[in-house]
Amino acid sequence: MEFADAMAKAEELGFDLIEISPNAVPPIGKIMDFGKYQYLEQKKQREVKQKSHTTETKSVQVKIGTGDHDMALKAKRSAEWLGEGHRVKVDLFLWGRYKYMEFAFLKERLERFLKLIPADFKIADPIAKGPKGLTCVIERASKTKPAQG
Repeated sequence: MEFADAMAKAEELGFDLIEISPNAVPPIGKIMDFGKYQYLEQKKQREVKQKSHTTETKSVQVKIGTGDHDMALKAKRSAEWLGEGHRVKVDLFLWGRYKYMEFAFLKERLERFLKLIPADFKIADPIAKGPKGLTCVIERASKTKPAQG
């Protein structure tokens, strides 16, 4: 269809003439409501944005003297974050004399906290000694596909 004929037809119907593929020979156009087209494209982009999920690294700090109840609450909160798909950085904060305690004892203390977490997880970064204490990063254990059969 010629451009002038297509433009006349679009005006007659009350729609817009939109060029779909300008590089084709001859160029391809479409008669449609451009406002509705823009609305649908924006709606698609919003849906894609909603479905995308960014993972954050959340942080939990435990000290040597942290009580059992507080540790349980922090472990529960860590499990919630893991369930949402976030990574969790667990810090065993050491100050003063605690920094010079035996590494095996401190590591056992951090592992005791990790055992309290009710969710399935894997250790992304192993337990390491940092300037403020011991640190490790955990993330949700990857979901295994159910066996077919």
